[in-house]
Amino acid sequence: MKIALLAGGTGLIGSQLLQLLVENDAYSTIKCLTRRELPLTHNKIEVIQTDGSNLDTLAPSLAADDVFCCLGTTIKKAKTKEAFRRIDFDYPRHLANLSKAAGAKQFLLISALGANPSSSVFYNKVKGEVEETIAAIGFDAYHIFRPSLLLGPRPEERSGEDTAKLFFKLFEFLIPVKYKAIDSSKVARAMISMANKNGRGIFVYESKLLQSF
Repeated sequence: MKIALLAGGTGLIGSQLLQLLVENDAYSTIKCLTRRELPLTHNKIEVIQTDGSNLDTLAPSLAADDVFCCLGTTIKKAKTKEAFRRIDFDYPRHLANLSKAAGAKQFLLISALGANPSSSVFYNKVKGEVEETIAAIGFDAYHIFRPSLLLGPRPEERSGEDTAKLFFKLFEFLIPVKYKAIDSSKVARAMISMANKNGRGIFVYESKLLQSF
């Protein structure tokens, strides 16, 4: 049986992934890096309290087989580009380096549709840069998930996203599949499904493919 390390287990995708990991017999332990109370408790869950700034001191606790990184925020919530980059680039990169050193074989990253290190859009550029940086670390398997606008119950309100969701719902028939909003539960299912294939290499899953899960 494997050990999972999950970062972002209180978020939209992470909270659903946590439930799936608990239910999956392939995993004996789920280590959760979190600064807030998790949405569920279970004897398989091991809570590691952190806000992401002290990962170096936690290095001995990061040993795992599969690392699931569901960290992410918005410019509006982060308030500055620097704060956004710290959460969406610095923390995932640092987690990847430390977990690889601790023996992790697989790293599974939530990115975003349009991620591109050469993009003129700051959000997409940062997402592309973190994808590229982690790819160079050398995991046996590296899985990148690029969902479009996520649907699902968020713990906090995001007025801009709510407006976008309404648009997607009203005009869904006009939107190409690759751009359609996607239920967060599909992304969570895709992550655990790909992790349990135990493949080798770098894999990218665009939103169109994730719709099939």
